[in-house]
Amino acid sequence: MAATTDTYVGGGSVGLLDRERIIAKPGFNRWLVPPAALAIHLCIGMAYGFSVFWLPLSKALGTTPDTCATMNLASALFTTSCNWRVADLGWIYTLFFVLLGCSAAIWGGWLERAGPRKAGFVSACCWCGGILVAALGVYTHQLWLMWLGAGVIGGIGLGLGYISPVSTLIKWFPDRRGMATGMAIMGFGGGAMIGAPLANLLMTYFRTDVSAGVWQTFVVMAVIYFVFMMGGAFGYRIPPAGWRPEGWAAPASKSTMITTKHVHLRDAHKTKQFWLIWAVLCLNVSAGIGVIGMASPMLQEIFAGSLIGLPGVAFADLDTTQKASIAAIAAGFTGLLSLFNIGGRFFWASLSDKIGRKNTYFCFFVLGIALYALAPTLAGLGNKALFVLAFGIILSMYGGGFATIPAYLADIFGTQFVGAIHGRLLTAWATAGIVGPVVVNYIREAQISAGVAPGPELYTGTMYILAGMLALGLIANALIKPLSDKWFMKDEEVAALQAKSAAANTGPTGSFGIGTGGFDGKALIAWAIVGIPLLWGVWVTLRASMVLFG
Repeated sequence: MAATTDTYVGGGSVGLLDRERIIAKPGFNRWLVPPAALAIHLCIGMAYGFSVFWLPLSKALGTTPDTCATMNLASALFTTSCNWRVADLGWIYTLFFVLLGCSAAIWGGWLERAGPRKAGFVSACCWCGGILVAALGVYTHQLWLMWLGAGVIGGIGLGLGYISPVSTLIKWFPDRRGMATGMAIMGFGGGAMIGAPLANLLMTYFRTDVSAGVWQTFVVMAVIYFVFMMGGAFGYRIPPAGWRPEGWAAPASKSTMITTKHVHLRDAHKTKQFWLIWAVLCLNVSAGIGVIGMASPMLQEIFAGSLIGLPGVAFADLDTTQKASIAAIAAGFTGLLSLFNIGGRFFWASLSDKIGRKNTYFCFFVLGIALYALAPTLAGLGNKALFVLAFGIILSMYGGGFATIPAYLADIFGTQFVGAIHGRLLTAWATAGIVGPVVVNYIREAQISAGVAPGPELYTGTMYILAGMLALGLIANALIKPLSDKWFMKDEEVAALQAKSAAANTGPTGSFGIGTGGFDGKALIAWAIVGIPLLWGVWVTLRASMVLFG
């Protein structure tokens, strides 16, 4: 994974981060690229686990003065004498995903020109630098610094880091597009499994009578993440133009849904296919992210006393100690959903290589509609195991949707600008990050206002509405057709865009001795570096989730 020593290409100076610097040389193993992508995604994936900081931060100043009861959001941003409310801190979570989608859309085109190493480098600086700014915000008790650091600067790092490996992996694995992107994007789902328990360990270590240990935890995690993300950024390589895996030739496509041509970034959003795929992703994510946001209270309110051996005891009739016990069990449920989220990213993306991207999304929507529609029945029956399994499958399809969408775009629009097109499509995620939780939360509040007590009935309407969202997604997916020829670039335009990397070619097409090696010693070491922390996170999550059935 050492950097090439070439300093001049085509007579011009090449910087350490430039795209021309990372064109792979003979002997490079393509299986080194997925762990580089995982190193970045496992770090930025901690965005999913940031809620581990909310309760410690909401009690950072000890007893809150009575005058803080009237505090509003504007005053919370600048107060130094009042504890922050969890709702005020939760806006950081919203900023994460809004900025992720926006930054991916704005700088996706730049990424294609600059290359994945430069994008990964900037991502590391923004994500880790944002966490350090947030640490300063905790130390000085300034919420606006938390929002600016973690939410805005960190959110920009999330967007660039998330899309940095997409087009690179698709080009390295034309024979297994879905599997390749699934391997990397799996890391984003798994980041919280490593980061959340690590944060708990660090906060416990740094906690004192006058400090919750959060700002120190931020500093340590920022340093750790910076090292890993830099390793990932400098591990990136791109294949030269015309490269293909050794012994592989593009098969005659049996599906008109897979193109061998390329659509320019300037034209992709002008097609109805782009907006149909946008709707497919938005609706799938809206339904899934709504479940993630309400997973813990949903399990507690539906099953209540039966979770601790008190069948028939409603949630409202439990005492404080009993509610604390079922909250711990619900945390195990949330962790189990994370495992399904991660596994689904790899499983469904790999399956899409066999059955096609469109058929994979048909599976998501048909299965999802059925499971959401069955959920109220399973809740009413009190069947905990089937209820948990149903939502596990739903969350696997939520994760699978993220991992499959880059390959779907490559099939429809070609690979030349797939990273930038994917970046623009992630505005669907930003939209879903607002729509899903808001819809779900407001339905729940409306039910409570109407006098519905906590229990299975409280979520019945929610399940049917989420099923309706997926039904709309099913229609959008059915309408996606291949693009007409007018949208594709001419061969000469593609050749001109690839001119710089073509300088590294030793022939028109072939493997050039690049990408070979399989899981050799160097690849095994690279995979171990990212795999061992991931396995630790899986073990911690499984141990916690066993409480659900114990």
